[in-house]
Amino acid sequence: MTRGRLTAAAGTLAALALLAGSAAALPRHEPEPPPPNLLRLVSFDTCAEALTRLRAAASASVGPWGLQPNWRTGMTTDALAEPAMEPKTADGARAATGAAAEHSGTNNHEPGADEPDLVKTDGRRIVTVTGGVLRVVDAATRRATGQLDLTGDGGRSGWSPDSLLLHGDRALVLVRSATVRPAVEPSDGRRPAGVPTGPRLLLVDLAGRPALTGTYRIDGSLLDARLTGPTARVVVRSQPRLVFPELGEDATDAQRLAANRAVIARTGLDAWLPTYDRTEGGRSDAGQVGCDRLSATADSTGTAVLTVLSFDLATGRLGDGDPVSVAGDADTVYGTAGSLYLAGQQQRPGQLRPPGRPGSSGDATTVIHQFDTGAPGRPRYLASGAVPGTLINQYALSEWQGHLRVATTSSNSEGRRARPATESAVYVLTRRDGALARTGTVSGLGRGEQIHSVRYLGPTGYVVTFRRTDPLYSLDLTDPAAPRVTGELKITGYSAYLHPAGEGRLIGVGQEADADGRAQGLQVSLFDVADPARPTRLAQYHLPRAGSTAEFDPHAFLYDPRTGLVAIPVHDGSLLLLRATGGTVTRAGTIAHPGRAPVARSVLVGGVLWTVSDAGLRASDPSGGTTLAWLPAT
Repeated sequence: MTRGRLTAAAGTLAALALLAGSAAALPRHEPEPPPPNLLRLVSFDTCAEALTRLRAAASASVGPWGLQPNWRTGMTTDALAEPAMEPKTADGARAATGAAAEHSGTNNHEPGADEPDLVKTDGRRIVTVTGGVLRVVDAATRRATGQLDLTGDGGRSGWSPDSLLLHGDRALVLVRSATVRPAVEPSDGRRPAGVPTGPRLLLVDLAGRPALTGTYRIDGSLLDARLTGPTARVVVRSQPRLVFPELGEDATDAQRLAANRAVIARTGLDAWLPTYDRTEGGRSDAGQVGCDRLSATADSTGTAVLTVLSFDLATGRLGDGDPVSVAGDADTVYGTAGSLYLAGQQQRPGQLRPPGRPGSSGDATTVIHQFDTGAPGRPRYLASGAVPGTLINQYALSEWQGHLRVATTSSNSEGRRARPATESAVYVLTRRDGALARTGTVSGLGRGEQIHSVRYLGPTGYVVTFRRTDPLYSLDLTDPAAPRVTGELKITGYSAYLHPAGEGRLIGVGQEADADGRAQGLQVSLFDVADPARPTRLAQYHLPRAGSTAEFDPHAFLYDPRTGLVAIPVHDGSLLLLRATGGTVTRAGTIAHPGRAPVARSVLVGGVLWTVSDAGLRASDPSGGTTLAWLPAT
């Protein structure tokens, strides 16, 4: 079907502009964002047109040392089919069918957009995936009711599941890219080369004994996933399968560039289109994302492809994932109950250099694409926009009353030895005519520093920047056209994660620091932010020479607003229990697992605190950590 020219891909998922390295924008002469028509996602008329565009874009983006994402992201470019799995099952009783107990859930960014994690609970059962094994526990009886070995080869594959999504009696287990090693070891004792594989998705039926009902594998690496209602949307990114020649140390950059462009010029479209294979209902088949499912922006560089898969878990079948791909890249996924946002740095051609070779980073722009996920099935493309600078993580983004708030740090290195001049800002974007247009900006935050954490609570935003001290900025975002700073608190150290703790309170998890900015150990702070003009710290708990995974993974953080319980894993493998009540933060105890197995997660079910590690699950009294039951991993 011919449409004459590139047209907007209505209802078809598409792309983002690509990542640069760690570059950021100039604070004193802010670059203009790309025009909306360059950011708009468009589809191709024909496969031949798609190939022409991708070749041209990749050729313009490649440098003497290849495509930058190859060494920036560490992504593998090959993905081969793997042997069929023969999962091992263990007998287990049917999960309890009684009423669900009051329980905590995954510490998600937004309600209605569940995020994958290694433990899930519905209040009746607790489902974990650790050490390559899925386990089901009846929370009421504190008994294991079933388990399923998902590696199928005794661990030889070198991969294991690391997260899952749960809907009713079905779990979708996510496996990141890994390497399968051959069964026969070389006789000379050398470590055998592995076969790179793409991410796997495993559908497990939990209605009785856990049973694997379907598998799905696709080229690339897993970026993230969200579950809205029964629909799981999984975001995968891949690179074109391009093998550039090695010309030796005497080759000039011009010769390297010419050789790389020659490879691109003779490469077919299949190199860019991800392949997938699946096993379901006793049958296996394979496929490839069609060129009719491929979209791009006008300035896409052709160095990566982003694919979004949609699975309806209510059906009990995976199907082909209804894949759609875009010639683009992303490093951040942010989801709400009705929207999916994909964000990444825009790559500027000609700025590539070999791994480890220093140089000027230049300006960076974060490009954001919004999709409608309010209905089941494939997301519908809505709009695109751009802001200067780089994101720290998904918490830098927030949708509120039809507006998107975005916090970024921009920097400019004025020489190899000069410290980058940095500052941060919050931008408010509003969707108009297919574009996320800038409505308002508040800038000048933390000059000479970088953002370490962001949290938005309705019309209020909180931004922590740090180099030597920790300014906690409070922002009034009520008027999207005129966001403003209302208060600032300077303390030593920083908060890497901020969590709401009731009306006018925030809990911060991060590091204490000395006057020179050197980290001094884990710090948990309780802030009073009721007065926007005068944020204060009410209390602090400091554990010297310690850290917590909750600083960079909010899923490891647990807070119970009824009791003030704060539970976070710490450096020695134990779970630290604190109480944040009134204006104090006090130690309530610790929970450890046998063999010093690191405690990774904690959940509350029916007033019992469950902790998860590779060694097993422990049920404890949350008031002090007294053990109620221990279920070893077997």
